[in-house]
Amino acid sequence: MGRPTPHLVRLVLGGEELAGLPVGEFTDHYIKLVFPPPGVDLPRPLDLAAIKRDLPREQWPRLRAYTVRAWDAAAGEMTVDVVHHGDVGLAGPWAARLRPGDEVLFVGPGGAYAPDPTADWHLLVGDESALPAIGAAVERLPEGALAVVLVEVADRAEEQPLRSPGAMTLTWLHRGDRPVGEALVAAVRELEFPPGRVHAFVHGEATFVKELRRLLRVERSVPREALSISGYWRQGMDDEGWRSTKQDWNQQVEAEEAATVG
Repeated sequence: MGRPTPHLVRLVLGGEELAGLPVGEFTDHYIKLVFPPPGVDLPRPLDLAAIKRDLPREQWPRLRAYTVRAWDAAAGEMTVDVVHHGDVGLAGPWAARLRPGDEVLFVGPGGAYAPDPTADWHLLVGDESALPAIGAAVERLPEGALAVVLVEVADRAEEQPLRSPGAMTLTWLHRGDRPVGEALVAAVRELEFPPGRVHAFVHGEATFVKELRRLLRVERSVPREALSISGYWRQGMDDEGWRSTKQDWNQQVEAEEAATVG
């Protein structure tokens, strides 16, 4: 466990259970950390469908999704970054309390995005929640590939080194007291797009992601298939609340987009 920045806990998970884990195809691979209710010993191996079928609701675990920042297949080690803001939330305080040898339960991985090596240039935009996937993506860029990277964090102390074999232009935006994503929307709106076909990755708080989706799809005419975009979280909601409404949210956004583009 480490602390790359004041509000980030870096976990390195290992153990024989990780052997053969299907990680590597995507740069936004994610796992879902599993938090059982106090006093509940979940059956192993973990099977969420079976748990929901066989156990009463009060014994169901809570889940939190986190991107795999790095995967070392030879060592059998997986790195996961967790944002920590003191005693607020579920996963942050838990991650800060972990010690070597503690058990970590998770399911996954999932994933869907990796930089398209045939794209003329790449656009990667996100807040702290998207930073692990952005870091993994820029490391996978082809040699010399043009990439514009915009990352919003609280302040300078939350910046961290990102390295890439590509021709990367990295801009850190400091949020300060502004709403999450406001600086990102302004930066993308003002950006002079390089020529050619873009492959874009835009993730983070749902409100600014919705704004950027409209900007990219409608104003900049980025094709849907060239855009990986999703709200990882939503201000004012915990993870369960956001997941329960995310499908309806996405359908509404897609309907508005179709009406405008169509």
